[in-house]
Amino acid sequence: MAETSDKLTQRVSKSRLSAAQLAPLLVIAAAISTFFVLGLDDYLSFKLLGQHRQLLMQWTEKNYLQAVFCFITVYTVVIALSLPGGSWMTLAGGFMFGTVNGTFFVVVAATLGALGIFLIARYALADYCRAKMGGTGRRMEDGFKDNALNYMLFLRLMPLFPFWLVNVVPALLSVSLRHFVIGTFLGIIPGTAVFASVGNGLGASFEAGGTPKMGVVFEPQILGPIIGLAVLSLVPIIYKKLARKSRRG
Repeated sequence: MAETSDKLTQRVSKSRLSAAQLAPLLVIAAAISTFFVLGLDDYLSFKLLGQHRQLLMQWTEKNYLQAVFCFITVYTVVIALSLPGGSWMTLAGGFMFGTVNGTFFVVVAATLGALGIFLIARYALADYCRAKMGGTGRRMEDGFKDNALNYMLFLRLMPLFPFWLVNVVPALLSVSLRHFVIGTFLGIIPGTAVFASVGNGLGASFEAGGTPKMGVVFEPQILGPIIGLAVLSLVPIIYKKLARKSRRG
């Protein structure tokens, strides 16, 4: 009877968010509110980048390591707080550092930021969501964990899923830290390279008085190969399911 009572108490406690679990969520909410109240979103604009592009490029050339550190730090914070501006900053990274270096710096920063929100979501929400979803949640968790890396690659490669959502859901489904980091780092490289390449050509766009094509990743010649990679990431999962069926048959 005591054991049953203890299990019930644990289940009830997991179905509620404690003050310690709420704290990081409140900090994020406060940071997002402050970001918009202070109008910091105005600094993440093509207009401002175009106006100060020469000064920015001169400073980057003279203070390259400092520029890289500042860029990675700001990008990491933007992703960790799920703030708008990730796509814009990816273009800015290509503009400041070129396609190859810009892609690498963005992937590192985005992975760090994603890891931050992943850990917060796991700490604050995983037990709560698992208790609320019950058996359905456990089945989803088991299915995802069996092929975590493949699913992570698919979700990261497909440009249809919001980046912040793919940071949170794996945390709730008990995806390992290793699979999350590897899947994120590798999965965002193709899309990041496309945007960084566009950013590398921003100078010409500014000179012509135009704006970059933000929808370039959805053009068939770009989207097709990315979708192909995403589908390939699911091949091992499909193979496992077919092998199980054949053994049962």
